[in-house]
Amino acid sequence: MFEPKLKEALGRVQKPGRYTGGEPGSVYKDKDKVDVRFAFCFPDTYEVGMSFLGEKILYELLNAQPNWWCERAFMPWLDMKAEMERLGLPLYTLESKDPLTAFDAVGFTLQYELSYTNILAMLDLAGIPFYSSQRDESWPLIVAGGPCACNAEPIADFFDVIQLGEGEHQLPSICAEIEKGKKEGISKKELLLRIAKIPGVYIPAFYDIRYYEDGRVESITPNEPGIPAVITKAIIKDMNEFAPPTNFVVPMVGAIQDRASIEVLRGCVRGCRFCQAGFLYRPMRQRDAGLLNRAAQDLCANTGYEELSLSSLSTSDHSQLEELLDGLNEWAPKEHVSLSLPSLRMDNFSESLIEKTTKVRKSGLTFAAEAGTQRLRDVINKNVTWDEIEKTCSIAFAAGYTSVKLYFMMGLPTETMEDIEGIAETAQKVVDLFYSTPGHPKGKGVQVTISCSCFVPKPHTPFQFVPMDSAETLQAKQKHLLESVHSRKIKVNYHDSKTGFLEGVFAKGDRRLAPVLVEAYKRGCYFDGWEECFKYDTWLQTFADLGVDPHFYCNRPIGLDEVTPWAHMDYGITHEYLVREYKKALAAQTTPPCNRACNACGANHLLGGPCFDYSQNLV
Repeated sequence: MFEPKLKEALGRVQKPGRYTGGEPGSVYKDKDKVDVRFAFCFPDTYEVGMSFLGEKILYELLNAQPNWWCERAFMPWLDMKAEMERLGLPLYTLESKDPLTAFDAVGFTLQYELSYTNILAMLDLAGIPFYSSQRDESWPLIVAGGPCACNAEPIADFFDVIQLGEGEHQLPSICAEIEKGKKEGISKKELLLRIAKIPGVYIPAFYDIRYYEDGRVESITPNEPGIPAVITKAIIKDMNEFAPPTNFVVPMVGAIQDRASIEVLRGCVRGCRFCQAGFLYRPMRQRDAGLLNRAAQDLCANTGYEELSLSSLSTSDHSQLEELLDGLNEWAPKEHVSLSLPSLRMDNFSESLIEKTTKVRKSGLTFAAEAGTQRLRDVINKNVTWDEIEKTCSIAFAAGYTSVKLYFMMGLPTETMEDIEGIAETAQKVVDLFYSTPGHPKGKGVQVTISCSCFVPKPHTPFQFVPMDSAETLQAKQKHLLESVHSRKIKVNYHDSKTGFLEGVFAKGDRRLAPVLVEAYKRGCYFDGWEECFKYDTWLQTFADLGVDPHFYCNRPIGLDEVTPWAHMDYGITHEYLVREYKKALAAQTTPPCNRACNACGANHLLGGPCFDYSQNLV
């Protein structure tokens, strides 16, 4: 039963289903028979968090242990946050309705830099002190993981444990140490020393950071014996060892991506120089088509979903994709399940792919061209040509599609206004192509949507060394793009450069940003990724009041030999390779996909051998 305060709060908010729990697929256990309780916290709304595949994977994995219980918590929306503060209702998990302070460990996933203040908001609602140094043995262990852990330094002081890399091995190992430590009655420090021995685990308190007078990092050194100077990310060598989850918690309130989703491969072979995920998850590893087909059928049967997404960074690079689609199409149409491939590449798109993914329902197609000219596509190593764009769109139009969305970025290194004009020209050429394609749908117009984001340089990529374009430059480029579009068949969407700026600051920031985050949160900054909640002027004032220059992190070049805030975090790619790729980018030279030739990035040492069998004819 809900306690009276919770009932009162739920009666006063817009979407009470976000906060009630009880969804199909939820796991319930007797807490008196459980040895480890883990609260998985997503620092955004229920709808966003319930779209996150990583939580579904780890929820099923931890709950497979009979004496562990993983539960879920999300950031309450503004109305519920206000009600919880008014009523003194602490943040709780959806399954047991227990407050976060009742758990052994509270874990946050770091998916997006602009959710950092939401982490503080959730800790605040739970009554948990922000800084790890302020929490003694009586508090839960505060844990983090996810892609932003690759430079967690701006929030490192808030966490006891940070997981670098893939959590399928790490998180169960951490829970096992917690269980053992509880039974032995050891201290928090002894527990952290034991957890630090788990591959890929980073304990921020065990490292000291020194800075030069000009603000750059001078050194990062361990302050405890036996602690490694560099932490190497955890990795699953064989994805077939971990079958995809076949039970999802099915949301009560529609998630943003409310469908069955199955991860077909991890990593990417492409080497696009702007793409942080492509470098963080190297090397590419795929699951066997037969395993995926069985798991997908079980997942759809268990959840009742009628849409199945084949998820990855580049699904069409799966070497058994045609075989997988043939297997799925033996049962999916009969079950009225439609298939979607959310990450198609223009250079391996085919009529066969269209035919095999539109048996039940046909939707618009989305492609990432990224840049408007071939020169700039070569700079970023987006190995796509106009001929491939033309061929892809021709196939789509002949198959009956009338809408195409093209993703681009602006603010890329070496970009000129000619490259911006190239975005509009590319879209116009696609419009013209529609009307010249034999077999295009008659009596229907075409809609080409340009979606243009502001490029944010990220750690562990060849572009980590470049400054981000200033807000003024990006706004001038956005204006020029709008002026370059001359057709009503083309729609332009672009992102606000202000949120991109803040994202860039925290992407490349260091520990001196923690007090800024705390102060900004106290001044009302949270849900920073939501346009209606973003308080840009408050952020700028907070930086100014605390004497921190955000442009130092975001708008200056990083020296090729500079010690970065993330220099002690090894994601498998050597520094030498990043420098080499950066120099090739400036020369507009491309690098082939790594399933065609090894480019010696260093990631193969994570597997203990070659990433691919190059004796096979891999294309």
